[in-house]
Amino acid sequence: MCGLDTDGSELANANQANDCQGIAQVAERFGRPVRAAIESCCGPADLAQELVSGAGWSVDRAHPGYVQRRKPNSDKTDGQDARLRADWERVGYRPRLWLAPRSICALRHLLRYRLPLTQQRRAAQLRRRAVLREQRCRAREGLKAWTKAWEPWVRDTAELSEPGRWLAQQHWRELARLATTIRKGEKRLQRLTATDVPVQRWQQQPGIGPVTAWTLRAEIGPLDRFRTGKQRARFGGLNPRHVSSGQRPADAGLIRAANPAWRTVLMEAAHRLVRYDSWWQQFAQRLRAAGQAGSVVAAAVANRWMRRLHQEMNPPGGEWAAAGGPAR
Repeated sequence: MCGLDTDGSELANANQANDCQGIAQVAERFGRPVRAAIESCCGPADLAQELVSGAGWSVDRAHPGYVQRRKPNSDKTDGQDARLRADWERVGYRPRLWLAPRSICALRHLLRYRLPLTQQRRAAQLRRRAVLREQRCRAREGLKAWTKAWEPWVRDTAELSEPGRWLAQQHWRELARLATTIRKGEKRLQRLTATDVPVQRWQQQPGIGPVTAWTLRAEIGPLDRFRTGKQRARFGGLNPRHVSSGQRPADAGLIRAANPAWRTVLMEAAHRLVRYDSWWQQFAQRLRAAGQAGSVVAAAVANRWMRRLHQEMNPPGGEWAAAGGPAR
């Protein structure tokens, strides 16, 4: 724990237990603290909340990676780290890190539980189709895969060898088990977000279902977390990566600084918006007419959609100010 005055003189720098009252007593020997900074991770996040609610402090959370990279020497001690954080807080330069509250963390945990289950389901579906393809089994014309009529055909009618039929049945049992588990997780997510206004309003938009709404709520968090729509789109990894040199402008795909699962949900939402929303259909048609590839069109739709959501979620004096979500 390190304390500085407004001139940068060190008032105290010593080890202190992670106790809210003890820290407040030591700091308040020198007067009422104006600002405080704390390194961001799981334990200090709880301590920071105690200092805010118990001691009434104003606490900022700093990214520990920035502290390590910007130290003047390679030695690392807690005293040096505390001194550097205190000085950054004093001059107003502190790389902040947002930490999700417990309600958002609970939503994220449930979504991260659901994600690998859906990946296992997709893998089981591919393996089952591979069995049919290897044994040259084709359904009659008009019978679409994964429909209610297609399942009995695979189990009873398809011309499979004995090992092939056994494998198809095992994959079918695995798919049934995964479907049951996924439904249980989704019911839990529905109960958790039953009174969440942003989730309810997002689902009213064309092409946006509960999974996309849950993911938006879990990843974005509070509606005022980002100042601009560009920041929100960049957080989703939807901004193009520029590799311009001199007079030669060029792009190199999308930036890589994003949660892959989060960006996947946004891209899937973009494809649905193009199918179900007339405005986005026209927007996509203009890009295709200009010669843009389908992947570029989907990324552009997702980028523009996130920026529009930011404007809808943060209108001056808008109806979402009290409800906590965007007006459509």
